[in-house]
Amino acid sequence: MSSTPRLYISLSPNVTALAMIADALAGRRRGLPELWRSALGSRVGRRGHEAVRPLAAPGHSVAPDSVVPLTPVDGDVSVEEQVGVLHDTPPEALIADLERTFGPGPLPAHWRPAAERPARWLHGYAEAVTDVWNTAEPLWRRARPLLDKEVERVGVATVRGGPELLLGSLTGRIAYGEGRLLISDLEPGSFELGDRKIVLVPMLAGKDALIVSLDHPEAVWIAYPVPGADSLWRRPAAPAMDELSALVGPVRAGLLSALEQPMTMSRLATDMNLAPSGLTYHCDRLRAGRLITRERRGREVWIARTHRAEELLELFRR
Repeated sequence: MSSTPRLYISLSPNVTALAMIADALAGRRRGLPELWRSALGSRVGRRGHEAVRPLAAPGHSVAPDSVVPLTPVDGDVSVEEQVGVLHDTPPEALIADLERTFGPGPLPAHWRPAAERPARWLHGYAEAVTDVWNTAEPLWRRARPLLDKEVERVGVATVRGGPELLLGSLTGRIAYGEGRLLISDLEPGSFELGDRKIVLVPMLAGKDALIVSLDHPEAVWIAYPVPGADSLWRRPAAPAMDELSALVGPVRAGLLSALEQPMTMSRLATDMNLAPSGLTYHCDRLRAGRLITRERRGREVWIARTHRAEELLELFRR
């Protein structure tokens, strides 16, 4: 066995979605800002909240592979791919996965509802992943420079022979030495890696987030907060409002700048101090320009910036 671990990197946003679900919906607080926890929680429907409930069981960190049905060991995995697999997974496959994870005895109480109604769990979990990603995806786009920088950092460490030091710098909750991975978690332990490769998966998550998978026969994957992610939770540099206002008008420029994350019409009207009728008028104009989307969810209408709007704002950032 080589004493030097083989490192690879995967930019797989499906793992970021899982970390956000665990923090914002399942109550495993790992440093996600409260504003984002609230926004993510409000975007997920009732069935999605029900599906993620098993992830919140106190004192348990083990989950079936179905939570991450596509693992990032052979390349990048998109959220759309993961959601597609969840929709296509037969109910009996989830039951078999639960039995494989927890053994032949009775299932833990928190996973029994999933085993009793596996199709409902699979589709509810897919809905939760989709709803969370619809909110978080603009943040992932803004994080691209940080992710690219992390790819470079991992590459340099691998080429220059410093992977052990790199692994120790990912988070204070893991350490590597003598071919073993030491993990400080709900169920801490020391794990022999053998000659398996290590796939690093930087994610947008709270500073204390960590996801480790040790079950793959050829690879171990470790998901950790990308360095510098804390800067993304803060409001980014404001656009040059005078120039943007000249293009779309001062009110609409303010609306676009306020939509750093999706918001309800009522919240946006309050924040912008606009009458509902006035907000509707300006949103109609922005929607006609393909700068925002509107989605009704229950009694609320949610507004979000489009990719076209993100590109426009980027042109005017100082």
